[in-house]
Amino acid sequence: MSDSRRLFKSLGSVSSVTMLSRVLGYLRDMVVAAVFGAGAATDVFFVAFRVPNFLRRLFGEGAFSQAFVPVLSEYQQRRPDQVKDLIDHVVGVLFVSLIGVTVLAVIAAPWLVLVIAPGFADEPDKLLLAIQLLRITFPYLLFISLTAAAMAILNSRGYFAAPAFSPVLLNVAMIIGALVFADQFDQPVTALAVGVLVGGVAQLLWQVPFLMRLRLLPRLKLRWGHSGVKRVLLLMVPTLFGAGVAQINLLFDTFLASFLQSGSISWLYYSDRLLEFPLGVFAIALATIMLPDLSRRHADGDQQGFAGLLEWGSRLALLVGLPAAAALAVLAEPLLSTLFQRGEFDAAAVHGAALSLWGYAPGLVAAMLVKLYAPGFFARQDTRTPVRIGIIALVANMVFNVILIFPLQHAGLALATSCSAFLQAGLLYKALRSEALFTISAGGRSLVFKAALATAVMAAWLFWLAGSIDWVTVDIWTRIYWLSLAVISGMLVYAFGLFLLGVSINDVKANGVRGVSPGAEEENSAAG
Repeated sequence: MSDSRRLFKSLGSVSSVTMLSRVLGYLRDMVVAAVFGAGAATDVFFVAFRVPNFLRRLFGEGAFSQAFVPVLSEYQQRRPDQVKDLIDHVVGVLFVSLIGVTVLAVIAAPWLVLVIAPGFADEPDKLLLAIQLLRITFPYLLFISLTAAAMAILNSRGYFAAPAFSPVLLNVAMIIGALVFADQFDQPVTALAVGVLVGGVAQLLWQVPFLMRLRLLPRLKLRWGHSGVKRVLLLMVPTLFGAGVAQINLLFDTFLASFLQSGSISWLYYSDRLLEFPLGVFAIALATIMLPDLSRRHADGDQQGFAGLLEWGSRLALLVGLPAAAALAVLAEPLLSTLFQRGEFDAAAVHGAALSLWGYAPGLVAAMLVKLYAPGFFARQDTRTPVRIGIIALVANMVFNVILIFPLQHAGLALATSCSAFLQAGLLYKALRSEALFTISAGGRSLVFKAALATAVMAAWLFWLAGSIDWVTVDIWTRIYWLSLAVISGMLVYAFGLFLLGVSINDVKANGVRGVSPGAEEENSAAG
């Protein structure tokens, strides 16, 4: 199998499974919006969920995976007989650490809530509910981080689709909690917190049969002095920051939004969820399949393949990210109205969420590139560079927040996130280029120009089409019809524009990338 075909096949399998998860995620959000609306109760839940979810992305899927996968890949290339021993010790240390963090967090829940949402201090009912919900949701971190470890092991062996399916289980658990068990609690939103915990357990159990099939199910061993554990920890400590800038930015947004009018946190959440769709289905899926490949190529000294893989990823990210960002901006109110406007989620909530989506949308392309460029350093076990750049981006985001929150309220927080994402992506690319690791070729720059032209035509078409109706007053079936028409016609206009500009499949082949990853041929069997 050619390398381009293998990479596209892996990307397709991960993206399709992730698409299912994201669709269920939107269904979950639609249920939550209809049952609970966008007010004080949902603000409290999103704060309680954001803390463990932040740590999950930072500690589990972020820093841990980006430190563990390169070391694991190196062991598989150079010391295959010691791979299982490495897994046993790393997962053992991870498990003990997570138990300690979880116990401390449950005890310190009142202080955590006040740190994340100090605006709740003046509202005792919201503060008490947030503490209760955080104590229910925080153990989710334990289960989902162990799930992330299992996913990293499977990904390193070329198994991508099966691990990518696990978030489906979280969405199902939360949907059932909202629809079936909400009436069983004095505070109905508590059912969502219980759903989060149950979903975390289910995701971990889902990974077990696949690990057993590979005979890589960890037997927990605790030895902090193990050479592999020390290397993972040394890489992980700075990576905790470098991989988590976006998540820290979200927490800071929550901190500031807690001082704004009720609903601001929820508006930011729902608009961010729309941004997460292309990020999850495409950028995170692409980064997931690239990190093990980049790590192996670095271990093999294949600099041409390393650079070629980054070029391939950049071209795909720009081809997909540019039209996706434009569509999110132009179709902000149509999307939010169609997906969420029902029950307690009214026209005012649609407008509030649309304002923040307009702020988030421009940063989508930059966020995609950050997802792709950071693994270029982590694969080489270089954590200093992305950490330094992450610090700069974080400080810049805080400055942008302070500047923009006064004139734009919660929309200013979203726009600040976009500005800092552009800064971070630009600095990461500059660092890769200065170290002669990667630079976008002339063909890549030409492709970006053509994609931008096709995007502009598509955006103009969508703007005209979306302005044909009043989205917040028409019935749901009319919204669905016009939104479907806009999405399908927009894709066709963009594709036709690329065709007229001479863009072909050869422009996105993985040129310069050679070799087949271990286990890549087995990926479909793992998905089954």
